[in-house]
Amino acid sequence: MIIPTRNDETALAHALAALVPAAADGIVREVIVVDGGSTDGTALVADAAGCRFVAGSGDIGKDLAAAAAGARSDWLLFLSPQVALEPAWQREAHDFIDRVQMSGETERAAAFRHARADFGFAPRFSEVMASVRARLFTAPYLDQGLLLTTRLYRDVGGHRALPGMVDVDLARRIGRRRLSFLRARAVLRGDGRTRQRAAALRNSACLALFVLRVPPRLIGRLAA
Repeated sequence: MIIPTRNDETALAHALAALVPAAADGIVREVIVVDGGSTDGTALVADAAGCRFVAGSGDIGKDLAAAAAGARSDWLLFLSPQVALEPAWQREAHDFIDRVQMSGETERAAAFRHARADFGFAPRFSEVMASVRARLFTAPYLDQGLLLTTRLYRDVGGHRALPGMVDVDLARRIGRRRLSFLRARAVLRGDGRTRQRAAALRNSACLALFVLRVPPRLIGRLAA
């Protein structure tokens, strides 16, 4: 598993806590925290949890690619520190991996369902829109996670330096035919909503420009 961070000490602690049952089951055998320049206690949280902490360059595409190159597993799971996978997610992920391996079609990927910890209409509407966006545009964000074989990751070229859109860019190169959506949810914590709203507006604008084939360097200026 690979988690990119930047001043995420509290969020990371919650995200890692949700992984304990999966680690006990042997589904999660390695967690790489690739950091973009944190000045808080993110490194201490990662160390206390037994994660491999990698100081990155601050370019999330480059950092994720470097972390993936150093991973030892045949499967990769990228996940935002702002979300926690709901209990028993590992069983569904394990079943997906088993199906892929039994079929011999190893170039497959999967994302989780986006969910919000908040109550009310707005969070539910956000969940519906996230599902529509992910399926219609093949554009799951990092807060939905991305589970895929190392082979597929390498074959499509991995993450690229595309500020604000590295997750969507990778998913669209994987393609809808090779991407499944699991029932298990990746739940955005309530204390991340302010940060998430700003990111959602930026990401929506970037996605629209990306679909319209606006040059990546111009999208990068918006995402910066």
